[in-house]
Amino acid sequence: MPKRTPADGGGVPPAGKLVRSAKLAGVPVAFAGRRMAGVGKRALGRSVDEVDREIRLRTAQHMFEVLGELKGCIAKLGQLLAVYEFVLPDEVAAPYRQALGRLQDSAPAMLPGTVHGVLAAQIGADWRSRFLDFDDRRPAAASVGQVHRAVWHDGRPVAVKVMYPGARQAVYDDLQALRRIGPLFSALLPGADTAAVIEALCSYIREELDYAREADNQRAFAAAYAADPDFVVPEVLAQYGDVLITEWLEGVSLSRLITQGSAADGPLRAERDRIGLLILRFLLSGPARAGLLYGDPHPGNFRIMPDGRLGVVDFGACAAWPPGYLEMAKDFAPPLLNCAPAELEAAIRRNGYIAPDRELDIDTVVRRLTPLRDAVVAPTIALTPDWLRTHLRAATDLRVTNVLRQLTMPSQHTPVARTALGGLGVLGQLRAELPLRAEFTRWFPEIVGDLDPVLPPSE
Repeated sequence: MPKRTPADGGGVPPAGKLVRSAKLAGVPVAFAGRRMAGVGKRALGRSVDEVDREIRLRTAQHMFEVLGELKGCIAKLGQLLAVYEFVLPDEVAAPYRQALGRLQDSAPAMLPGTVHGVLAAQIGADWRSRFLDFDDRRPAAASVGQVHRAVWHDGRPVAVKVMYPGARQAVYDDLQALRRIGPLFSALLPGADTAAVIEALCSYIREELDYAREADNQRAFAAAYAADPDFVVPEVLAQYGDVLITEWLEGVSLSRLITQGSAADGPLRAERDRIGLLILRFLLSGPARAGLLYGDPHPGNFRIMPDGRLGVVDFGACAAWPPGYLEMAKDFAPPLLNCAPAELEAAIRRNGYIAPDRELDIDTVVRRLTPLRDAVVAPTIALTPDWLRTHLRAATDLRVTNVLRQLTMPSQHTPVARTALGGLGVLGQLRAELPLRAEFTRWFPEIVGDLDPVLPPSE
């Protein structure tokens, strides 16, 4: 795969296979070095927990830096881990945020000649006949390509999504490298079957390279939300190999609302809550209305339309409910929401959320999960960054004594986790106050509708 050079100005993912593999390979090497150094520190009298925590924090920092510097599927994995921005100490999360910011700001743009070559190869030499106008300027960056504005032959403004030449092979190379460093994710979640989760992520990311699949996903959502008073999903007009053509949404990016400050009241506060509710409703209603989970909730994929509706783009990361997931949720809900420790432990073990031979301090688990449960059953909850940082940190604390790190997740549930974590991240950035229980009850009445939980105070 060709590398970006100063002469061509870009147009392909930012590094060749050897460079990308070397960056990823450096993570386990550094981890091994920290482990060796930790032996010496313990010999000098530092506690095992203190040294272990330092090793894990530095490993997380190193992984985030590498993920943020690379593009393709590795950058996508970095987006999946973005919730750690809320729960890790700032000295760890800050380099990751900075690396992703540099990536976004410096994403290479394909030169017009390269774009035209891709369009000719995928659509045909007469590709221009499909458009009344095609704008080569100011393309929007995507993880494995870019989006151009154009005018379709019938006069409609359209978005033309074009994959980078060589991007598919770069992602396949990334997946192989990711498998090699997969065991290191046990530094973050030692109770998880990291190999199975990494395989699930690899499968999920491969599907995002299939523009035909993305077109089918978007058609399903567009049909389900057609003429909806709250949502706009652009229609798919055509798909040719690695080129996807959809209606153009003339809305304001959600990122602009997020950066407008955090006023405690007034019109801005009300608008944040309104948009947050629409995002929550879209994520929860997708399976019931379109038969799919929307898997890529981040600010760049949401638009605030001139009529106030929420526009949604980018449907590559969609999935159906994993088999048996709703039955599992029904099994968990009563003991979780009604604070029944013995029944909750039985559900955890029955559904494969802990290794069969592992002991579990279920009383501590209940106390740690209480704030998250309270958020679901309270009339409203303000999902601020501080709230997420406080309560999710309890769940993801890197200390070996954190009982929740003993839990695992069946790998087939990865798509649900991706939607949930991404949604929490967006709503946290909005600082939205939301009626979670009412929305959960509306879309999943069979799980939470008949429950009347009585909960202990949160820690």
